Order: sequence, then C-alpha cells, then structure tokens
Amino acid sequence: MLILLVIGFLASAIAPLLYKRFRENFGWIAVVFPLFMFFGFLSKYPTIAAGEVLRESVPWVPSLGINFSFVLDGLSMTFALIITLIGAAVFLYAGAYMKAYVQTGRFYVYIGIFMTSMLGLVLSDNMLLMFVFWELTSISSFLLIGFTHHKEASRKSALQALLVTGGGGLALLVGIIMLYRVTGSFEISSFYDMNGVITAHSLYPAIVVLLLIGAFTKSAQFPFHFWLPNAMEAPTPVSAYLHSATMVKAGIYLIARMNHEIGGTPVWQDTVLIAGASTMLFTALLSFRQTDLKKLLAYSTLSVLGTLVMLLGIGSELAIKAFFIYIIAHSLYKGTLFLVAGTLDHATGTRDVTKLGGLRKLMPVTAFTAGLASFSMMGVIPLVGFIGKETVYKAILGLEYWGGFLIVAALFANAFVVMITLLVGFKPFWGAMLPTPKQPEEAPLKMLIGPALLAVLGLLFGLFPDFFIATMLEQSAQSILSEKLSLKISIWEGFNLVLLLSFVTLLLGGLVYLIRGRVADRMKHVSLPAVIKPSAWYDGAMAGLLSFATLQTRIVQNGYLRNYIIVILVTALSLASFAFYQAVEELIITPDFSITFYEGALAFIILVSTFLLITSRSRLKSIVALGALGFSIGIIFVIYGAPDLALTTFAIETLNVILFVLVLYRLPRFLKLSRSSNRVRDSLIATCVGVFMTLTVLFATSFELSSELKRYFAEASVPYGKGHNVVNVILVDFRAIDTLGEITVLAVAALGVFALLKLKPQGRE
Repeated sequence: MLILLVIGFLASAIAPLLYKRFRENFGWIAVVFPLFMFFGFLSKYPTIAAGEVLRESVPWVPSLGINFSFVLDGLSMTFALIITLIGAAVFLYAGAYMKAYVQTGRFYVYIGIFMTSMLGLVLSDNMLLMFVFWELTSISSFLLIGFTHHKEASRKSALQALLVTGGGGLALLVGIIMLYRVTGSFEISSFYDMNGVITAHSLYPAIVVLLLIGAFTKSAQFPFHFWLPNAMEAPTPVSAYLHSATMVKAGIYLIARMNHEIGGTPVWQDTVLIAGASTMLFTALLSFRQTDLKKLLAYSTLSVLGTLVMLLGIGSELAIKAFFIYIIAHSLYKGTLFLVAGTLDHATGTRDVTKLGGLRKLMPVTAFTAGLASFSMMGVIPLVGFIGKETVYKAILGLEYWGGFLIVAALFANAFVVMITLLVGFKPFWGAMLPTPKQPEEAPLKMLIGPALLAVLGLLFGLFPDFFIATMLEQSAQSILSEKLSLKISIWEGFNLVLLLSFVTLLLGGLVYLIRGRVADRMKHVSLPAVIKPSAWYDGAMAGLLSFATLQTRIVQNGYLRNYIIVILVTALSLASFAFYQAVEELIITPDFSITFYEGALAFIILVSTFLLITSRSRLKSIVALGALGFSIGIIFVIYGAPDLALTTFAIETLNVILFVLVLYRLPRFLKLSRSSNRVRDSLIATCVGVFMTLTVLFATSFELSSELKRYFAEASVPYGKGHNVVNVILVDFRAIDTLGEITVLAVAALGVFALLKLKPQGRE
C-alpha cells in the first residue's frame, strides 16, 4: 500500500512533463494512473471478501509511536474503489474539458496529489499519519478550487474552504493527541478493544467534540456547510471529484472508522444524529431558489451527506446497511451529474438552468446518461439509488424515539432532491429549445465515456445487488459495527410502507418542481437574517480578524526595529519573572568579592564603555565603545578557559565594527529623542534585562544541575567525536544536522539580501 501511494505522488509529479509531450491525447494517458490504482485494489477484493484484513506497517518515528501503518478492510476497500473509479472518469473527462485552460499540466499535479492523499487517508491505520493525509487533501483542494486564480471569486472560495477545513483539522489534531493520552497509542487498530476505557475517561466528551468538528468541517455539515456551494467556482472536474464523491466523504469516513472505538454512547450517537438530520433538511431547503446547475447539485450533495451522517448516528444494522448502499449510489449518480453539468456548460456556455432546454436532439448521449443517473438520484426502480432510498426509509422507521420526526424530515429533504434532479437531469434536455450563448453540440468522446460508465454501473448495481454490493457490505459493516450482518439486499420487497414513501417522495418532488418558479419569484427579496446565517458569522469573523491584524500591525509591526526588540524583551521578562518567582526559594547567593587585577581592570573598561555608549552623541564614539565592550567580554572568556568562545566573540565584534564604520556615512543624521520618557522606558527595560541575566547566572550556579546529557556529552566527546572540546563536538557532531540547518538558513538569507540589493526597477538606477 505504501508503494502504491509513493507511485501516486511520483506520477503526479511527472504529469506536467507528459502533458507537454502528449497534450492532445493526455486524457487517455492520465486515465491509466487511477485505473492502475483501481485494479490494484480490485485484485485484493477476493481476499477482503473472504473476511481477511490486510495490514502493513513501516517505522516512521517509532520512538513516538508513529508508523506508516495501513489497513485494507471492507470499509477502506470500498472507499478506495470509489476514489479510484470516480478518479478514472474524472481524469479522462478533464483531458477534453481542461484543454482550453492555462497550465493544465499543473491541474493534473494537484488532482493527482489529491487522489493519492485521499487513498492515504482511508488506508491509514495511524491517527497522525491519517492527519497528514487529511491536511494534504485540504491543501490540494485549496489549489484545485482556486485553479482559476485570476478570478476573485475563485480565490475567495478557495481560501474559505481552506480556512474552514483547516480549522477543523486543527481541532482534529488536538482530539488525536487527547486520544493518545487516553490510549497511549496512535494506532487505530489498537483502539479496537478499548471502547470502555475511552468512553469512561474524563477527556471523552472533549475527544468526541474535537473529532466531530474535524469531521463536520470536512464533510460540510451544518453549521459548516456554506463552504461547499461556494467551492463550485472550481472547474467542473474538481467539483465532480472532490465535492461529490471523495473529499466531502472524508469526514464521514472518519466517523464510520471511529464508530466502534469511541461510539455507542449518547453523546456520540445523538450529536452525529442531530447534526446529520439538520444538514439533510436545512440544505435541501436552501436549494429551492438556486438556478446554477453546479450549485443545485452542491446543495443536494449536502443533503445526502447529512443523510449519511444521520445513518451513522442511528447506528443500527439497517442504518449501516443503508449507509453503505447510499454512499455507493451517491458517488455514482452525483459524479455523473456533475460531469453532465460541466458538459452542458462546455457545450452551451451557460450553467443557468432557466436558459437550458430541448438539448436531447443535439446531445443524445449526454441526455441518456443524465436521465439514467437522475433516475438513480430520485430513487426510481431498478437503479441502485432506489435500493439506497428504500433502505434509508426502512432504517428510520425502525427507530423508537426519533423515527416519526426523522421520516418526515427525510421525506421533505428527498422531495427537494427530486426537484433538483428534475432541474438538472431532465429540464435541460426536454421541452422547447432555448437560445444559448454557444451553439450546442455533443461532447467529445473523452467527456462521454466516464459519465456514461458511472451511470450504467448505477443500473447494474441495482439490477444485480447481490453480485456487486452484498459481499463488501458485510465486510464494511463489520469494520463499523465489529459484527457481521445477515441482511440481504434485494431490489423488490413487495408493496409495503417503504415503497409507498418512495412514491410519495416522487410525487411531492414533482409538485415542488411545478410550483418552484412561481414561489421563487415571490421570494426574490426574502432572505434569512444575517444573525442566523453561518456564512455571515464566517464573514464577520474574517472581518474582525483582518481588523485585529491591522491594529496589531500598526502597534507592534510598525517597521521600527527598536519596538520589535522592546516587545521581545518585555515578553521574555514577563514569562521568566513568573518562573523566577516560583523558584525564588531555591536561589542561593554566596557573595565573593575576591577578584584579580585583570578582572577588575576589565570590569572598569566594561563600565566605562557602557557609560560612553549610552551617553555619546557621536556615532563613531558609540561604535568604538561598543567594540571595546565586546572585546572585553572576549578577554573574559580567555581568562576562564573558553578560547573557542573568545575567538567567536573577537570575530563577531570585529565584523560589527567594520560594518558599522562602512555604513556610518550613509545613515541619516543622529535622531534626537524628543521625549525623555522614551529614555526612561529604555533605561528601565535595559536594567530589568541586566537584573534578569544576573539572576539567571546566579540561579544556574547556585546548585548542581542533574543532566544526563551533560554527563553523556562529556563521556562521549573523545571516543565518538574525537575531540576534547565538548562544545565544538556538540556543534559539529552531535548537532551536525541542526548546525547545517542554521548555516543553510544564513545562506538563504544572504541570497535573499543579495537579490534585493540587485533588484532595480526598469529604467532606473
């Protein structure tokens, strides 16, 4: 599994080179990458179907319990097959759709990294490794959403998605660390038998909240739902891949994966249930006034994501069965319809559903594909969407307390999904032909194969559910519930209440579609108050953050070096003073006034130099005093047997004096301090720093520090470092990489300074 992921990242890296060479046919080449991954996982299907779980672990940071640990079971296999199959359709489709875009090679880098990161996320058996891939999906999705970065809307949407999902990622990281404190491990497989330990711990409520915040932000659950419709500014292949089938299901995968380990309690189940049901109904209602094809599909996606989360909250065998079938059905039909929406935009020049109609004669293959996927999305027999919807209704009806309310909410939400389906999947192709910005024509072959394949699979999965779904359902459910299900999947169970609800959903959805136009016109000027809109809260938070950044920049980062030094020193003194106050009883001061003539002379030179430095009005005198002060410190190092430090000090002081003298005559006239309060402030800070350093030295020398490192370095310096100067051996050998890093930073900074000095505006010296 690790090798597959490495191959994925390497293939993404070389995509631009291949695109330059095979520009016209690159779609056919690019599809090999996800297909290779797909068949690689499919080859493991018999093993997983037989009930085996494949594990793989390579040490990464073993001292911290962090490994490249991967697991392939029913749940991760299902997600991996969805990711790679939808990826294959999107990669091929993008070969034609993205042809007119600038830097298409870069697009394939981003989407390749995203696909590989999603695979890493669903395969990870180590929580920190999963977090790494989790953040990689956020970063790559940011680049994909903002791919058309010359548009302000794209940049704004990309930033919004990154901030919301990134903030949730930080919450997830804290939850992972708390979970480690409880379990002592980052390995998910090690949590399997620790449900009682985890749920009984005092940190359990905080762990639940933090993990769910991470999951809800990623999967756009209420109140974090607003970023997903705005992300429709991305190119259509991005929307079809990230926002229908893969990225938005990462949070749902996390909830499903952790369900057995930390679920089963009211705080977990009820929170997941309420959040999912709220998202399912609220986002479906928000779709009523939308006219953009992709935004209509985005709101239906939100509603389905809410349904999936709600099913995990219900947590029964029927609910997990419905969850599994519905997630497959949704990936197939929603991926198809997003690609169809892109095809319509590509062929007609518009995504406004009110301006589309009668295209079935000019685009027959697209119309057939859209119709097949739409029937599945509405839940029409014999498509797999029908089985999914029926199982959802059956799972809700099995609830004892919430069943009545949730069945009504699901009925209305699905009715709005039917309305969206009629608008997206049928209206553009039926009725009278409407004028469009471009003359419509059928899409090229590369844009037809992927959507058609997904739509046909939705039909085959519905006709033969036992062959395609049943085996993997059993293994996936075992990953979520830790027990086997004995539930059969069938497309027809006779005339019953669930079938009646399916018919009512279709009728109600058709009614909403018919009255939508008139009602929407009357609601043009009606909007929700800003105080209850999560998007308004986000905008307010961003405005407040920018205002605070402006204020702190004006006060703290105002361009004056002396102010920066003051802030650093005052902050350090404030923190250190508290530590000294706590340890004041341990401070032992033993006065010793026995000094040699040399020490007294140096002390006198240091005092005189300091006095001249702070009182002089001449820069040259100040430089001389500063040099004398530094060289005196260096001589002290010589007296006390630290020649290496002395040499370093002499070199630095010499360089400082030379540099100061070289720039002396290029500096402006010496500034006069207009206020004596500034001098008093600076004197007070300098005095406090001096007292602090004195106390630090006295504290460090008042007792013997017990340090294993000190003894180790002293003993290992000669045999391992071949040097008697312990400090040098530490810098050159024990801290070799650290020292190399510091040298590298200085070299990069020097190059930056050199570049700035050489930079000149055109036409000017």
